[in-house]
Amino acid sequence: QVQLVESGGGSVQAGGSLRLSCAASGTVFSVNAMGWYRQAPGKQRELVASITSGGTQTYADSVKGRFAISRDNAKNTVYLQMNNLKSEDTAVYYCNYYHIVSGPRYDYWGQGTQVTVSS
Repeated sequence: QVQLVESGGGSVQAGGSLRLSCAASGTVFSVNAMGWYRQAPGKQRELVASITSGGTQTYADSVKGRFAISRDNAKNTVYLQMNNLKSEDTAVYYCNYYHIVSGPRYDYWGQGTQVTVSS
């Protein structure tokens, strides 16, 4: 089992910045991926950004150039720096961790943290 603890959400005005953190503990595999998804009211959960333990990054088109994901493998922690926030970034942000063992993918989720951007 893997436990994820998120921090850093909150309220900010449009154009502002926030930084999310997520620490993984438990049975953390050395080869894994961590990232952030978000879900706005009435919408499906969507990938925001992810980063593998080897450093490969993936971003949603809507956040490219504004958000930056990074990680500290020694601390099993992933960060999401969010700059130039827009009202459409308002959502609950969920930390995700997964590893793959002999084929199946095992996903774990944080409890979610609210990000509210006011215009």
